[in-house]
Amino acid sequence: MKILQLVGSPSADFYGKLSRLYAQDSIEALSGKYEFVIACVSPKGWQFPNSLTQNDIDRAEFLTLTEAIAQIERLKPDLALPQMFCIPGMTVYRGLLELLNIPFIGNRADLMAICADKVKTKTIVATAGVKVPLGEVLEKNERPKLNPPVVIKPVDADNSIGVSFVKQQSDYEEALALAFQHSERVLVEEFIPGREVRCGILDLKGKLIFLPLEEYPLNDRYPIRTVESKIKTTTDGALYLTAKEPTKAWIINPKDDEITNKVWQSAQKCHQTIGCRHYSLWDFRVTPEGEPYLLEAGLYCSFSPKSVIVTMAKSLGISLDELFKMMIDNL
Repeated sequence: MKILQLVGSPSADFYGKLSRLYAQDSIEALSGKYEFVIACVSPKGWQFPNSLTQNDIDRAEFLTLTEAIAQIERLKPDLALPQMFCIPGMTVYRGLLELLNIPFIGNRADLMAICADKVKTKTIVATAGVKVPLGEVLEKNERPKLNPPVVIKPVDADNSIGVSFVKQQSDYEEALALAFQHSERVLVEEFIPGREVRCGILDLKGKLIFLPLEEYPLNDRYPIRTVESKIKTTTDGALYLTAKEPTKAWIINPKDDEITNKVWQSAQKCHQTIGCRHYSLWDFRVTPEGEPYLLEAGLYCSFSPKSVIVTMAKSLGISLDELFKMMIDNL
């Protein structure tokens, strides 16, 4: 089986590096079982390198979109695995796969466009009874009406980029300036005290499998997760993942924690109301009283050993190989 790994970013170097990092881990973990071909997108155009090493990328010829489509048609992939995390990558480039009639693992382009917008996501799931933090959307030069403590975040950025915790009024200016660096609209929402967890769901043609929750450490000094708690940069500019270190995240045993069922119920409403397929991932804050509040959707999985859904599935005894085969059979 030939699988097209669609990687890179047409607009953002950070997301391009992140995409290649996850895709490389996926290829290494699944090598020998499938034939992978790579389509790598950057602001300069399309490339089809033999691997994701920097040498192979540097040697690969740049192609126009028309030439790239012709190359993909010559390669004749059986399916694709989209590994792009920027907004165009999650929407336009998935849409291109749909136009080319190439089946791919993951959610559709139109659904990704909706869920890339945190405000749209929360508005939709709130109609199904899912609790969401009280919030307001600002454009530049507008001032928040909510009183601290609040969390400020770009409406359509990911991986906690541009996110700040505002404890007092004097913190607003710096936090707003940071968020507006990454989006034209900014979400200001009430801070929900308590725990932070992620909930993953596998969707096998309508049969839902709820995965054990993953929890993240929080305290008075670090009341929210920031980009530094997930991804760091080496001195030479390369990215590496920190979120999977044992001190940064752990799997909750469903039998040992009473919040699991409530989070599963809220995540099910989110998954079904949005109309997800194959899998979904949802971030929640859980109050001390055990009430989950949706923070955002994370509708992607790279199928690398470090992917959240892969980690959750592994805790149920589902290996990466088994999980990936389940997704292929699900197409």
